[in-house]
Amino acid sequence: MVMDYDSDSTEGDYTETNVLLGYASKDADEDTISKLGGLPDWLDAEKPPTAAYARCKACQDLMVLLLQLNGELPERFPGHERRLYVFACRRGSCRRKDGSVRVVRGVRVWEDEAAAAAAAAAQAEEQARKEEEAKAKKKNDGPGLGEALFGAKTFGGGAGAGNPFPSGANPFGASGSSNPFSAAAAPSANNPFASQPSKAPAAPSEHQQEEQQQQQQQQQQQATSSLSKTFAETLSLDAPPPPQPPPPAEPWPEASSSPSPSHPKPYPTLFLSDADYETLDPTPEQAPANVRVEDADAPEPSILDREAFESTMDATFQKFADRLAQNPDQVIRYEFGGAPLLYSKTDAVGRRILGGGGGGGAGIPGCANCGARRTFEVQLTPNAIAELEADDLSLEGMEWGTIIVGVCERDCVPRQTEKGEAGYLEEWVGVQWEELTKQK
Repeated sequence: MVMDYDSDSTEGDYTETNVLLGYASKDADEDTISKLGGLPDWLDAEKPPTAAYARCKACQDLMVLLLQLNGELPERFPGHERRLYVFACRRGSCRRKDGSVRVVRGVRVWEDEAAAAAAAAAQAEEQARKEEEAKAKKKNDGPGLGEALFGAKTFGGGAGAGNPFPSGANPFGASGSSNPFSAAAAPSANNPFASQPSKAPAAPSEHQQEEQQQQQQQQQQQATSSLSKTFAETLSLDAPPPPQPPPPAEPWPEASSSPSPSHPKPYPTLFLSDADYETLDPTPEQAPANVRVEDADAPEPSILDREAFESTMDATFQKFADRLAQNPDQVIRYEFGGAPLLYSKTDAVGRRILGGGGGGGAGIPGCANCGARRTFEVQLTPNAIAELEADDLSLEGMEWGTIIVGVCERDCVPRQTEKGEAGYLEEWVGVQWEELTKQK
């Protein structure tokens, strides 16, 4: 049963979280981009991405759209138009297989001239302020140290005021007449240690040049081998991963009324017209809705029943079930940079996410395009299945508990993508499958 809470009459009785909940509706509201099912709407309808992004990695058939989300975050990514697309394979034989669910992030960055002009003005103002402070300091401090001791402006005035070794005047540089100890400096009275050879040195012979080259190569090899293993390992760890190769170009098939592997039947379109921040009762009922109360004289449950019961009593799953029970109609949970609500902490996805410390997707692999961290953004709940399959009783039903999406925290664009041009990248998706064994 869905309960509507009046924030005025129940103030203090309920807790609001930072998670934004999305609800499905057959009627579109202001946002017609965010939806469940249907066909994808690309950032540029004339230039869709390759259809290879929507191919199941298990059977190579095209998949159908589960979720299309308007992911624009103007405060975090100004000038970025961004969308998320979650695809899933409809073949029953591909369930629980890696690659049967995939996610694509579409991004288009527009040139924000107003923001660029404001940033340039602020930078110029800051530079002018620093120059005024430098002038005032010079005026108040009087002659510089070099001028006071030697009667010359050795370290003071000019663009490098306050810097005893300004750029272009490094006394220990490898070259340049400003270095009194440089072998390349011209002999002068200002360099008391400069030698004046009576004649130019003879050019080395060809044999001597070969020996010098061999010595230089040996020195370089020794220097490379002397690097500590820790330093080399650090370089390897800090280096960004190799860029993700773009998938092969593949056109999307023409729309067809007869479903086929090359063009599977899409799910019906449901819009995400309602979105509210999650409100929780701090003292919910402890018993989940799916718990059955047995008579004391009931027979001993079978092994499968016992496993199912123990699975439902898992603390992580219990938290998942209790949290969803308070807002049972939710189909997505959204919190960029937040922490997903795990269906299980013992499966591969749960262990990966918790492996980095348990928050914010610390264990999610980094972005394959730019090397930045990935962070949690959105997840689908089991009610999304019920909504998508409500009108088709012949379907056996998908078997995932939740689908978790991790994206580049910088919202990077594909390489060679120009301003105002739409680009697409595959992001990380973690599918937590149902644990309960169905009895047939």
